[in-house]
Amino acid sequence: MGSSSQNLVLPEGAGNLIRTLINERTGMFFDNGKSDLLIDKLSPLVIERGFSSYLDYYYLLKYDASAHTEWQNVMNALSVQETYFWREFDQVRALVGTLVPQWHARNPGSTLRIWCSACATGEEPLTIAMALNEAGWFDKARIEIFASDGSSKAIERAVRGVYRERAFRSLPARLRERYFEPAEVGWRVRSDIHSRVTWAVANVIDEEQIRPLASAHFIFCRNVFIYFSESAISRVLRSFARFIRAPGCLFVGAAESLIRLTTDFTLTEIDDAFVYVKHERTV
Repeated sequence: MGSSSQNLVLPEGAGNLIRTLINERTGMFFDNGKSDLLIDKLSPLVIERGFSSYLDYYYLLKYDASAHTEWQNVMNALSVQETYFWREFDQVRALVGTLVPQWHARNPGSTLRIWCSACATGEEPLTIAMALNEAGWFDKARIEIFASDGSSKAIERAVRGVYRERAFRSLPARLRERYFEPAEVGWRVRSDIHSRVTWAVANVIDEEQIRPLASAHFIFCRNVFIYFSESAISRVLRSFARFIRAPGCLFVGAAESLIRLTTDFTLTEIDDAFVYVKHERTV
């Protein structure tokens, strides 16, 4: 911590109160080994508010009627924005090559909805848009892509659509040349691809915020649950199961297993990719 944050008071027990509140409101869980990291990330916000104690900040977050704006600051401070184009592409390949054709065959003329529920700075939904475009799907079907993140700063960057070198480490060179153009700092995604995505700020654990987005046929929530407590994951999964349009598919990260946490989704292998499927209820 910097010298200013070292002057902040952390009363006994306050760290646990803050950690529990953060988990309830964001899903993110800072276990005992990471409590110091949580306090360190929050310290600039505590100082900015003019508080000398973390307990005062806790009371603000928990009880103040105007805390909505402050919670957005918390989300911006805690969110992890490590992502890149073509990440874990086997799932996108299964979506574009198998799942979309199957859905389209069952629902000709209908609109397909895809939601990236924790899109960070936008690389994932833009990967999906590029892959769908490469396969010609935007000419054959009506497809809507929605992308949201709990961090407003991340969504601001996604809306700008300008990316630096690190984001391209897995993207084939020919696709970079086709879909991006040099910008003032980095590369800007082609406007016709960027406009395929509708961007929003939404906290994935807040059911009211995600309700209008989650009525999708395919939901991506990848590399998010690794930061969540099991109880928070279960809450999110119940919301997804309630709103997703069955039969629908949920995509999570390769390191994330939901088998012990839900009976609403069934783990299924599709084209060498693992997907959780929500089937229509049978009477």
